[in-house]
Amino acid sequence: MPILGVIASQNRPRILTVDYLVVAGGGGGGLNLGGGGGAGGNRCTVTATGGGGTLETALSLTLATNYVVTVGAGGAQSDSGTPSTGYKGVNSIFDTITSTGGGGGGNTWGGTLQAGAAGGSGGGGGGGTAATGGAASPSGEGYGGGTAGGVWGLGEIAAAGGGGGGAVGVSAAQVNSTTTGGAGGAGVATSITGSSVTKSGGGGSWGGGTAGAGGSGGGGRGGGSSNTVSPTSGDPNTGGGGGGTSYPYAPAGSSAGGSGVIILRYPAGFTITFGSGVTGTESSASGGFKRATITAAGSGNTVSWA
Repeated sequence: MPILGVIASQNRPRILTVDYLVVAGGGGGGLNLGGGGGAGGNRCTVTATGGGGTLETALSLTLATNYVVTVGAGGAQSDSGTPSTGYKGVNSIFDTITSTGGGGGGNTWGGTLQAGAAGGSGGGGGGGTAATGGAASPSGEGYGGGTAGGVWGLGEIAAAGGGGGGAVGVSAAQVNSTTTGGAGGAGVATSITGSSVTKSGGGGSWGGGTAGAGGSGGGGRGGGSSNTVSPTSGDPNTGGGGGGTSYPYAPAGSSAGGSGVIILRYPAGFTITFGSGVTGTESSASGGFKRATITAAGSGNTVSWA
């Protein structure tokens, strides 16, 4: 029996195939007549991936080898008293796979209009005439932000929604002072966990009348004046963009992007080890697979399998 046990151990494969969903941190919303933050980049090997592109390729990994993981934080809302965009989300990394942080939402200050910033998904344009949305860059992780529209003097000008992993942020056209802000682009649904989960929703924007809704998959809601709605941040561990807002409905930190997440799927015969600094859980076996969900990991943190 000991000899057979040794043979069985020697015959056990040292290579395992790992499917992944890697979502970066979402971009922060604009603070004044603000566009919604763009969702964090979404790269996935199961069901669907960001930007409507071809599915990513699963990785072949070796047992007892450390692989780098980083879960990106969400970007902060833009600074008070400046025309800067919201801050970009932080990249998430699994081994050779990097998902790009979402672009910040545009902002308007002192008549200076700020376009949405580029990112995994682009931020929405700040409230003003033809303030454009940020591009999805690099391509294949999400969609661009919407374009704002308006004419100064008509009232509080609506901004545009941030791009989502599954759809472009909604543009806003100014008709009067009760315009609805642009909604965030929808996120991406995948079955990597064994059931459908949606991540990477774009942030909704400021509306002169009604707030723009957050995109499905964790996008924050924008702020709106006629219904005195305060914005919300992107949901944690979704890569959702932060909602765009404006004074006086702009509590500090209320428009930040949501943090990212990494979900890994691998054959049930293997067990993951989370290195120091990694916060994660491993599911029980189901359908021939286990799944690991990593919600926090800093630069240089690792995981391995046995």
